[in-house]
Amino acid sequence: MCTAGSELYEQALSEGHISAAAAADAPCLTEFGLLHPALDDLDRLEPVAPALSLNRLLGATRARIAEEHRREDRLVDLFGPLLRIDGQTAPDSPSLHLLSGTKQINRAISEALVEATVEVIGIQPHAGLVGRRGETAQQLSLARDQAFLDRGGRIRTLYQHSLRHLPSVLTYVEQLKGDSTGRSLDELPGRLIVIDETVAFIPADGDGTLALEVRHPAVITFFIKTFDRFWQLATPMFPKPEHRPTVNGVTPRQRAIAALLVEGHTDAVIADRLGMNIRTARDHIARLATTLGSESRAQLGYLIARSGILDRED
Repeated sequence: MCTAGSELYEQALSEGHISAAAAADAPCLTEFGLLHPALDDLDRLEPVAPALSLNRLLGATRARIAEEHRREDRLVDLFGPLLRIDGQTAPDSPSLHLLSGTKQINRAISEALVEATVEVIGIQPHAGLVGRRGETAQQLSLARDQAFLDRGGRIRTLYQHSLRHLPSVLTYVEQLKGDSTGRSLDELPGRLIVIDETVAFIPADGDGTLALEVRHPAVITFFIKTFDRFWQLATPMFPKPEHRPTVNGVTPRQRAIAALLVEGHTDAVIADRLGMNIRTARDHIARLATTLGSESRAQLGYLIARSGILDRED
C-alpha cells in the first residue's frame, strides 16, 4: 500500500468516511478494496473493516499458493517418467548451462561469487560495454568484486593493451581495494571469468546476451592454464604499471602490428585483433613505414623481416 493510502485509510477508519476527491491520489485504497462508495452519497467513501479486508487478501494469497502447489504436482507428473528413463545417464549437475540475457548472466555470476573465497581470474570481463549499459554493468561488477575482495579473495584480470588507458577501465581498477592485480596484452581471446577453479563463464554469442556456465573440471583446468600462460606474457597494468620499451624507434604497439602485417592480414583484421579502430591502425602502420623507410606495403613486409624487430624481446 502506498504511504498516502495508508494515512487516508487510517483517517477513514477514525472518521467513518472520507471524500472521493481526497482518495483520488491514492487509488490503491479502492484497488485493494479498503474503501467503497457510501450507499447514500457516491461522493463519499467508507472504509471496509480491516479484519474483513485482511481475510479477503489472505484468501487470495492462499489461492495463489494452492495453485502453485497444483502446478508443482503437474510438473512432477510430467517429468517423473522422463527422469526414470534418463536416470542412468543424466548427471546430477550439468557441466554446461546456457544463460540467456544479461540479467540471468549477471545473476549467475553474482551467485557464484557469493560463495567464492579464493580467487577470480578474468580476461577483459568489462570490455566492449559502453553507455548506460556499460555503466550499470560496471557498478554491479564493482560491488560484487569488492565484496569478494573484502572476504580475503584475490582477483587477477587480463585486458587488451588498447584498453589500459580507457577511462572506464581505469576508474574501475582504481576503485577496487584489496588483492587485485591486472596485466595487458596486445591480443587476447574472448571474455572469460573463472571463480574458485570451480565455475567459468564464457560468451556464447557476439553481443553478450548469451553465455555458457561451465563446471566441467577438465575444461576449467584448461581455462586456468591458458590464462596463466597469457598472464606470464602480459605487461603489469595495476597496481604498479610498467611501460614497454621502444626498440630502435619502433613502439611495442607497432611491433604487434608488424607481426600481423607479415602474416598478410588486412588493416581491418589488424584493428580488430588489437582492439583499435581502423584509422588508428592505419596511423600506426604509416608511422612504422616511416621509421623503417618503407615506400610501399610490399616493401614494408620485407623491411620488417630484415629489421629483426620481431626477434627482439621486451
